[in-house]
Amino acid sequence: MKFVHIADIHFDSPFVNLSDKNILGDLRRLQQRKVLKKVIEYSKKNDIDYLFIAGDLYENKYVKLSTIEYMNNLFKEIPNTKILISPGNHDPYIKDSYYNKFKWNENVKIFQAKIEKIENEEIAIYGYGFDDFYCTDCGIDTLEIEDLNKINILVIHGTLDGASIEEKQYNSMARKMLQEKKFDYIALGHIHKLDYSSNMVYPGSAASLGFDELGEHGMIVGEITKENLQLEFVALDEEKFKEIEIDVTEVIAKEELIERINQLEIQNNEYIKIILVGSRNFEINKYELLKYIQNERIIKIKDKTKIAYNLTKIANENTLKGLFAEEMLEKLEQTQEVEEKELIEKAIEIGLEALS
Repeated sequence: MKFVHIADIHFDSPFVNLSDKNILGDLRRLQQRKVLKKVIEYSKKNDIDYLFIAGDLYENKYVKLSTIEYMNNLFKEIPNTKILISPGNHDPYIKDSYYNKFKWNENVKIFQAKIEKIENEEIAIYGYGFDDFYCTDCGIDTLEIEDLNKINILVIHGTLDGASIEEKQYNSMARKMLQEKKFDYIALGHIHKLDYSSNMVYPGSAASLGFDELGEHGMIVGEITKENLQLEFVALDEEKFKEIEIDVTEVIAKEELIERINQLEIQNNEYIKIILVGSRNFEINKYELLKYIQNERIIKIKDKTKIAYNLTKIANENTLKGLFAEEMLEKLEQTQEVEEKELIEKAIEIGLEALS
């Protein structure tokens, strides 16, 4: 049996950071459509038996009817492929969701909040869907596979071995417990990072949602028998989120830094986050810098620089600057919060410049 496994496309995500840059948010949403179209074209060309969509197909809060219709029309193009959807925490099967009120094509099966099974002579596929934006008990613990001679597959959205309070709110399942169930393949969603090192597989987000999702994104394609499982990752997302570090230690003025950023070679399919590092010799206002950046593919600037002043040396001076530096050093030593330390460092920088 041949299958494709995707998850976490998040159709119609607002892409807040991109939307501030003219039409980039809209372009990213168009890329999401292109990604799903590639999935359908692959399924059509390769006679895929099942398409597993393991949750967060769309954003319940933002998704438009036109997007739902677009997806459903694509699903109609592969009538011989059974499409199994396991709703997640961003697209739960709730009363006013499109899973409930829209008439999907007949090859689409949407799992609800009770573990269901569809089967034929060789295969049994179990599935579960969120019916709320949180899930603390899907009931998988008590499930017993009825026929271990069949190829048994689970399609579900959730976290493996979730330990924190937050993780446990999104259907945390023990890896050991799932292993004991003896599924031949588990199609997971929710974690946006690719992991297919075992038969419990996260395909990652099919299209990257931001700078915390660097690298390639796409789908898992597989072929399974009772004796053998073959998996392959296929990249789909033509656009990439990328981070570039710039050391400002030798940069002496804001204008020079702006020139360096504007001289970067950036591809048209890249979204760039600039990370400033090193010791800064002038005040850096990342929001002001963005106003002077010519390339709209540069989306964010992260300032991780440290002030170049030797505060300990200045604090030993018998001057107003020395007294100021001494007091601010004490504040730095007394706080443990990263954000508070950054605010104090910025205050030191502004204060020392004013006292110079």
